[in-house]
Amino acid sequence: MKKLLTTSLMAASLSTLGLVGCTSTTNTGAVGVDRQQLLLVSDEEVLQLSAKSYNQVLQKARQERVLDTNPAQLQRLKRIANRLVGQVSVYRPDAAQWNWEVHTIKSQQLNASVLPGGKILFYSGIIDRLNLTDDEIAAIMGHEISHALREHSRERISREYATQTGIGLAASVFGLSQGQAQLAGLAGDLGLSRPHSRTQESEADQIGLELMARAGYNPQAAITLWQKMQRASQGEPPQFLSTHPASSTRISQMQALMPKVMPLYQKARR
Repeated sequence: MKKLLTTSLMAASLSTLGLVGCTSTTNTGAVGVDRQQLLLVSDEEVLQLSAKSYNQVLQKARQERVLDTNPAQLQRLKRIANRLVGQVSVYRPDAAQWNWEVHTIKSQQLNASVLPGGKILFYSGIIDRLNLTDDEIAAIMGHEISHALREHSRERISREYATQTGIGLAASVFGLSQGQAQLAGLAGDLGLSRPHSRTQESEADQIGLELMARAGYNPQAAITLWQKMQRASQGEPPQFLSTHPASSTRISQMQALMPKVMPLYQKARR
């Protein structure tokens, strides 16, 4: 049933849309990320949505007086960002021309993000509570920059659009009841969206390691970072139901990439 629904919804969606956008948004780099991506919405649409969300977050932070309250911390992040952004052309030459920005929000949250178009947001809690080194900050920032370079948000929106359109069409064509349609949605979530999100996270880990190495930050710090995150999380959801790889899996995958990225780091340090 799951296989039938998945095949039907994707075929019906793409047939209805009359287009298929399968491409890779970045070069492969040294780590070899070369997955074809389904992109049904334009980058302009995603940038518009992202800009609206970004401005709302900044406005709220200003109103609450929690935006950029620590000048020294902000300058620290900007220095790290400048070095990382200097390497993005390895994956996307156009990204060097993005309007990059860096902001901090005073909060205990263990969170950071880079929105499409290069808008970097760090919550102070992730730096202060984990007592991060510059290399560990670079690991987080490089990971989040990688999401933006790969246009993962655009890809997720495209997949969600295709899935929801397909489920609606399947419900109409096959006469599915509301309960059956909801079941199809759950199957799509677990069978498509969540594993795909784990793939995106792994890609961001790989590209992030290369970016930080080329910028002269020790990739080994990504290991210590996730060890800190693992201790801070104190219990993780089952990997099958998580959009992020388990920390132990993530650490193992990154350790396996060290022979590829450490020479880049050593070259940058020279």
